Amino acid sequence: MGSVITASVPLLEPPGWATAQRALFDLLDHAWRRFADDFTDSDGRLRYAGGLGSRDGADDFYEAFFNWPQLYLLGGHEDLLAQSERHWEGVTRQLTELGMLKDEYERGYDWFHQGESLLLFYFLCMAAPGRWKHRARRFADLYVDPRHGNYDPEHRIIRRPHNGSDPDRRGLFDGDAYPWLPQEARTYGFPLEWTLPDGADAPPLDRDPRLGDEMRRRIGSGDTAVNLAASGLVLNALMLTGDPRYRDWIAEYVDAWRDRATVHGGILPDNVAPDGTVGGLLDGRWYGGHYGWSWPHGWYSVGHAAMVAALAGAAATGDDSCLDLVRPTLDEIISHGRIMTFMEADSSLRSKWTVQLREDVTTPTLHVPFRYADRGWFDYNPMLMAVPIALWHHSASAADRERLERLRSAGGYDWRTVRPFRNKEEAGHEEPWFAFLTGDAPDYPERILAAAQAQVRHRLARMERYRGTDVPEADIHLWQQSNPVVTEALVQLTWGGPQVIYNGGLQQARVRYYDAVARRPGLPSSVAALVSCVDPEATVVDLVNLDPEGARSVIVQAGAFAEHSIRSVHHTMCDNPTWIGGLYDYGHGQPVVTSAMVRVGGPWLGVELPRSTRIRLTLRLDLHSRPPSYRTPFDDPGTEETS
Repeated sequence: MGSVITASVPLLEPPGWATAQRALFDLLDHAWRRFADDFTDSDGRLRYAGGLGSRDGADDFYEAFFNWPQLYLLGGHEDLLAQSERHWEGVTRQLTELGMLKDEYERGYDWFHQGESLLLFYFLCMAAPGRWKHRARRFADLYVDPRHGNYDPEHRIIRRPHNGSDPDRRGLFDGDAYPWLPQEARTYGFPLEWTLPDGADAPPLDRDPRLGDEMRRRIGSGDTAVNLAASGLVLNALMLTGDPRYRDWIAEYVDAWRDRATVHGGILPDNVAPDGTVGGLLDGRWYGGHYGWSWPHGWYSVGHAAMVAALAGAAATGDDSCLDLVRPTLDEIISHGRIMTFMEADSSLRSKWTVQLREDVTTPTLHVPFRYADRGWFDYNPMLMAVPIALWHHSASAADRERLERLRSAGGYDWRTVRPFRNKEEAGHEEPWFAFLTGDAPDYPERILAAAQAQVRHRLARMERYRGTDVPEADIHLWQQSNPVVTEALVQLTWGGPQVIYNGGLQQARVRYYDAVARRPGLPSSVAALVSCVDPEATVVDLVNLDPEGARSVIVQAGAFAEHSIRSVHHTMCDNPTWIGGLYDYGHGQPVVTSAMVRVGGPWLGVELPRSTRIRLTLRLDLHSRPPSYRTPFDDPGTEETS
């Protein structure tokens, strides 16, 4: 494994963040067990007696558990991994019986929803790569191998917006019309809003050309930008197997979309016809594709899928210019920003922002357009921070950092504010976390941990209210709304990374941990960690062993997938025991803390933590200096798979 250092600074006054962090782990262990008892059967499936009347819904079953193996990876209880695997397998059988899956994979649906479904699978691969490698390869081959009918290598496109394991499941909907409810139409408008003559009255939904044959013909085939999220599935297989086919596919597919964006001045288009032409089915429009710029979510879906692909491309090829798949488009929407209050905006995401902004809905701040149609840019919202934060975290570049500072300056609200909300992405606190990393919010760890505690306890109360409910199909979001596992705070504080991009991303982290004695991922019991700086030249990690009796052994890994190297580490130390004082002293002295430097030269560093000790590590990292993989410090170096 390499270098091992031993903590020697005594822990006299445990920091508040450390005790709060361990208390959150304990509460989460209680909470996921309560959820499993209340809402699932013995084989792991959700208690649900109904059917699924449309293609929508399969993702909602998986989403209820998406971050359970992530909690295990952070240091959750040992039996959480087996429980998470049982839920994936039980839900997969359940959805197969409901007609949604074939060969354990989505028969055919858009990647905005597929990406949500797959987060649980990705974290299971990360937690137990040996057991999940076969499935990961099989699922990725649905796209990499053209024989499955999803990918056209000649035109470098995924052949249709709805894709998956069943080539016979075509189109965008079952029946004659897309199942677009009146409330959704009022919120998001219609696909192909320009198909009605000017001044014409809207026909009934089941006979509306924007939802029927015209929609099927115009946006039911060819590629769409949200399919870029499929690159995450292929990267997952690449890291598990090392098979160069997966690297080559990611490079080819991401480059194809970069080429299309270059032709359009850097702005990512959202549709490609079956013949490979942008706008070929939409009268030349670069916008208007399925789950694209015009309908229903715009940047919310396009930007996240593009970020997944950009990170996958950079990880697979080692070429960080893949991030330019995203940067010009991000800067374009920022350039159209306006200062306004949220109450003045035409946002289609009002339920999201009224909770997230709370009292600042009336504060003038920067709003950017999420959507584009014939009328130009529209649907103004505050900036979603997942994409610009992910860019900066990966690159550590001055330009990506400066963009964040500009966004902060244009924001009328205080980025240090921690608000008590939890959305289904289990994210949204990027602004105060960034303020903390820049030294501007020193109390952030205690405040975000307190907010996480509150959300778990709120979910426990919600679970008690709805326990035993006969869930109708219209309310299948009950499970994800009741999921009591909250991980954003732990990801930020212990791994020094942002929460995973929800629509199909793979985890980012500056560091990760293994329990050297239990030989498993995650912090050992009684150990707390805090990453307070992610500068590659000085990534600062504090480790605390709260146990007054037992020692702990931790392995620190550089990166989520051992993709970084630790060049060297400066660490605190105390070699003077006189702080204890004499036999008849009523008080104690202060330990004299000094430091030492150790050269590492690899992705792993061992840290021995005797009882009641702490240590500060200042790591000098070489970012992205190693191919990312699911190898662990316990693997035999000679067993790494390369084909």
